[in-house]
Amino acid sequence: MTTAQRPVVVSAIVADGLVGTFGIGVVAEVFGYDRTAMGLPPFDFALVTDEPGIIRTDIGMPIVVEHGFERLAISDVVLMTAWEGMYDNPPGELLDALRAAHARGAIIVSHCTGAFAVAAAGLLDGCRATTHWRYAGELAARYPAVDVDPAVLYVDCGQIITGAGTAAGVDAMLHLVRREWGAAAANALAREMVVPPHRDGGQAQFIDAPVAACEDDLLGVVLEWARGHLAEEITVEVLARRALMSPRSFARRFKATTGTTPHAWLLAQRLSAAETLLEESDAPIEEIARLVGFGTAAGFRDQFARRRGVSPRAYRQTFRRAVRADSIPADDDAAA
Repeated sequence: MTTAQRPVVVSAIVADGLVGTFGIGVVAEVFGYDRTAMGLPPFDFALVTDEPGIIRTDIGMPIVVEHGFERLAISDVVLMTAWEGMYDNPPGELLDALRAAHARGAIIVSHCTGAFAVAAAGLLDGCRATTHWRYAGELAARYPAVDVDPAVLYVDCGQIITGAGTAAGVDAMLHLVRREWGAAAANALAREMVVPPHRDGGQAQFIDAPVAACEDDLLGVVLEWARGHLAEEITVEVLARRALMSPRSFARRFKATTGTTPHAWLLAQRLSAAETLLEESDAPIEEIARLVGFGTAAGFRDQFARRRGVSPRAYRQTFRRAVRADSIPADDDAAA
């Protein structure tokens, strides 16, 4: 007899008349459905508020909220949604509940101005964080102990993830899924949601404009070629030649179209391909490094750990789906 997997308890904090309708939709889309067929665990998802009952969103939509802040005491993931005017004195009861959840080990994810409540609770002191660009200056002014970065889509500070405004909530949630339950689950969920698994610009999402879709037909063909030839040495000169452009013109066009640099884009593609191989193949680390174009296993390990926060071996042990952990090639153990 197999033991049923314990549901992951996920709670989204909302406020009457203030909470954003879009933000509720994003978290409900990710955690409100049965996604177990995609490799995700079962979720016990609910909204919580200070006084349970009927609340209204920022556009007046009525929603029944059955749970109060006491549910946060049993939550594995706490989602701090965006509220209108969140930066003006978040309720003390909410701050206490956030502190208690954090002390208990819950993951806390804020969306947009939700970062103000997390900062007010003192949980972002000494951390890098983000919020909607419009309010980033206010967040930095009110909480000088927080390193506010307005130019990214989300920031992973370990137990706390902060997301920027509006659609960046999708990026933050998919990052959480990828980090906790693997690239395969995140990719499957992204396909279901009809969005990119992550917007290019590096794992930390360092981009000037939050748009990475390539609408340039010629450039799109070149990028598709590059994805199929990651094992080869790919330089800006090689890509530019295929695009029938000078390297300087190509680099400018690439940046304007994708919001990132060719080097950063290639690194993101190679890391993504490596994740898939780590999850789905028996290939040794040296072979994976070669297949995705890192050249040496040492270089691959360094780049992977720097941008994913774990070694390739640790990632494989966590997210391997088809192969048992005890069949991982011995070279991983020796060199990770």
